[in-house]
Amino acid sequence: MELNPFDTEQIGIKTLEKSLMKTRSARSIKIGLPKETSNDERRISLTPGGVSILAANGHEVIVEKNAGIDAHFSDSEYAEAGAEIAYSAEELFSKSEMIVKVAPPTKTELGWMQPGQILLSALHLGHTSHDFLKTLIDKGVCAIGYEYIKSEDSEFPIVRMMHEITGSMAVQIAAHYLENSSDGQGIMLGGISGIPPATVAILGAGITGEYAARTALGYGSQVFVMDNNLTLLRRLENALDRRIITATANHQYLSTALEFADVVIGAAMTEGERAPCWVTEPMVEAMKPGSVIVDTVIDQGGCVSTSVPTTHSNPVFRKHDVVHYCVPNIPSNVARTATYALNNVIVPYLVELGDTAGIEDCLWKNTALRNGAYIYKKHLTKKGLAEQFEMPFRNIEMLIASQI
Repeated sequence: MELNPFDTEQIGIKTLEKSLMKTRSARSIKIGLPKETSNDERRISLTPGGVSILAANGHEVIVEKNAGIDAHFSDSEYAEAGAEIAYSAEELFSKSEMIVKVAPPTKTELGWMQPGQILLSALHLGHTSHDFLKTLIDKGVCAIGYEYIKSEDSEFPIVRMMHEITGSMAVQIAAHYLENSSDGQGIMLGGISGIPPATVAILGAGITGEYAARTALGYGSQVFVMDNNLTLLRRLENALDRRIITATANHQYLSTALEFADVVIGAAMTEGERAPCWVTEPMVEAMKPGSVIVDTVIDQGGCVSTSVPTTHSNPVFRKHDVVHYCVPNIPSNVARTATYALNNVIVPYLVELGDTAGIEDCLWKNTALRNGAYIYKKHLTKKGLAEQFEMPFRNIEMLIASQI
């Protein structure tokens, strides 16, 4: 297969097509892709290329009109790939066995969900409510969350893809808000000959922190990375050839680093839990006027005490003369790239679902999707969610094995 080196976004999907279009699934699934309506969400979970793979495997894909428009995928592209175009979300929900979307269902969408449907979407732990979970449980929906999908190698493939994008974008965003046109300090991240670079403090040495550090180093910044996990700090130091400065995220080091930082990237998190709040309001007060905070974990509660969620249409606010950028879904601003990333992870799972006898069989055989399920057979299957919302909890392996 000859590839155009400049057509980079297509390489992954062509490789995916080559490996997945050879077989036909054992059963057909009706998969619905609604248009996202919440929080400036511009992504969609499947590309036309992904739809063509699913159609080749015998599945029916229903795409709501204009669902891919913000990621620059047209209805005609989806139709040519084999999708049916639905002219209303309600029609799509009524026809589909499985709903695949990016953001969690809205209150209206929850009302359209059918008993026994499968939901594959993000959960957004920082904004989940008791009523949301109870509605899904009462309807008997099998809900699988992007944040929970974990493969046998302990990787979170969808989360990792989005974190790579988020980390890279966070530094790009910060550079913009340091400019005079954004009422910033009027400095460059990288500096020039004879003028020191800006200082970037990254909180968290996970995937988001790593890609933020890589991007900041690419700009030429001085980069500090702080975490309480020394193993992660060592790994990142080695991966980046010790070009970063690392420190444990205790009060002393955090306070000192934030006083000198031009940019703070908040990326401290633990998978499946609320983000730890490392930065206090007095620390923010002590920061330079015009410095920038990008809190990338605001969808999990944020790791800066002064952070509150913002939107792509109104992304920043100032507090203590520090610019705060707290948009929960940063990858949505590069919707086409993010859609390709989602598609390349999700399509193989959907093909595998079609190769099994049903969702129960699939969850038993597929570790990643089983880990991803947070509601199954009208039971909450994640202990952390059960404790947070004081709801009953059942182990999913036991539910499947007992055939309840």
